[in-house]
Amino acid sequence: MKRMLVWSMLTILAAAVSAAEPWQRMSDPNAADVCFFFNEGEEPVRCEATLEGTGQAQLWDGVTGAIDKLAGTAGNGTVRVPLELARWATRLIVIGSAPASQAPTLGTPLMKFDFGSGKVAEGWTQVLPATEITKERGYGIEPEQKVEAVDRGGDPLTGDFVTSDKPFLFSVVLPEGNYWVKVTLGDDKETGDNTIKAELRRLMIEGLKTAPGEHAERTFMVNTRTPKIPGGGEVRLKPREQVGQSEAVAWDDKLTIEFNGSRPCVDAVEIGRAPEDMPVVYLMGDSTVCDQPTPPWNSWGQMLTRWLKPDVIVANNAESGETYASSISEQRLAKVMATIKKGDYMFMQFGHNDMKAGTVEETHYKESIRRYINDARSKGAIPVLVTSVNRRTFDADGKITNSLGDYPQAVRDVAREEGTALIDLNEMSKTLYETLGPKTAELLFAESQPDVRDGTHHSNYGSYELSKCIVDGIIDNRLDLAKYIVDDFKRFDPAKPDPPDQVKIAVSPGFSNIRPLGK
Repeated sequence: MKRMLVWSMLTILAAAVSAAEPWQRMSDPNAADVCFFFNEGEEPVRCEATLEGTGQAQLWDGVTGAIDKLAGTAGNGTVRVPLELARWATRLIVIGSAPASQAPTLGTPLMKFDFGSGKVAEGWTQVLPATEITKERGYGIEPEQKVEAVDRGGDPLTGDFVTSDKPFLFSVVLPEGNYWVKVTLGDDKETGDNTIKAELRRLMIEGLKTAPGEHAERTFMVNTRTPKIPGGGEVRLKPREQVGQSEAVAWDDKLTIEFNGSRPCVDAVEIGRAPEDMPVVYLMGDSTVCDQPTPPWNSWGQMLTRWLKPDVIVANNAESGETYASSISEQRLAKVMATIKKGDYMFMQFGHNDMKAGTVEETHYKESIRRYINDARSKGAIPVLVTSVNRRTFDADGKITNSLGDYPQAVRDVAREEGTALIDLNEMSKTLYETLGPKTAELLFAESQPDVRDGTHHSNYGSYELSKCIVDGIIDNRLDLAKYIVDDFKRFDPAKPDPPDQVKIAVSPGFSNIRPLGK
């Protein structure tokens, strides 16, 4: 791409208010010249960038996504840019064009559904409480759902809606792939409270409140899949993943949306194909990463979608009981490799089950990690290693003991040797657990029976906090993915977790006291 603007970084004049210095580097992406600042310290930093050139510069905030134009010059000249970087903040000066932050062009929807019993908007398909999904219809509310229609009159699309005092599921039969979903929520006369999850309980919208007369539109991205592998072959599913079992939703031919909250008010739903060039974050791992089908179990992979804008897709291919080796033999890695492309990401966190087969050397653990790294890189994708999350193994002094042997360190070693991004969830989870202490830390874990907490698998609260650790790791690794983090995400310190009573994720339907595979 021909450059219309040419700038050169001459000097960086920094006056730090603490001992910390701003980190900066120059990079050369396809569309712009970038000066990248990162404050790694505990205190704010002030600095001044002096640039010389022509044209218009823009300042991008890596945490909030905000973009501000900077004063430029009509001809050759100098512009001084004062910067103040908050604790852990990231700022970019972008010459020419800012990083993508606006919603992508989504194209024409494949389907448009008008929920409610009132007048149907022209060109839309009506959905009533009795519109139950069938194979012939191809869309509808899942069976045995308690749903009520309300008609306020007025606008055909927003004057009526469906609601419930319990969670309900709406599904559409669609081929495997990536889709955008746009929802319109609200009630002309009363308040609404909406939480939305997709497929197997991936959190998309958390606690969105609408005032009387307010109608909110939100868009999120959903990945759907079937066992068949493009080009031939099929994933070997576990019994719990097969038709009629608890995880069948993860592999069926439908896109399923869960409407939840104290009073969801669903006006409309549109669904369309995601742009083919949209980046995808593939997750590979075990039961602490995968989409768990029912409460009380949950994983950080199910919460990660909460923190990403609809500019990127999360495809969670992790599964309970998996190891690096078994995900190869069961064709789970092959499934990902059939569709992963340049600019995508492969996040991988194993270890809990690998260690049961022997030592790091006996299981060829490092070699397996390198296999995944090389496969991802062969397609132009970006591998990201995640160390195994800790188990709840407190000693008498309130410290977490290492129950994972040399496996976390092996991941750190490979990341260093291969130059791969590393998110040290093992270390962050240790800090998180110890900060809360043995008693309160129990709330991070699933309660499968009254007063019985698991020692490995997490609750909504636990997976929510761990997902924040992952997002913080994305920022710390300065991955380009960071520009897709939602505006309301605040840097997370596991030594300062959210109080348990402040994390209130609407609980999905169902319950199982059957422990996920792996421990």
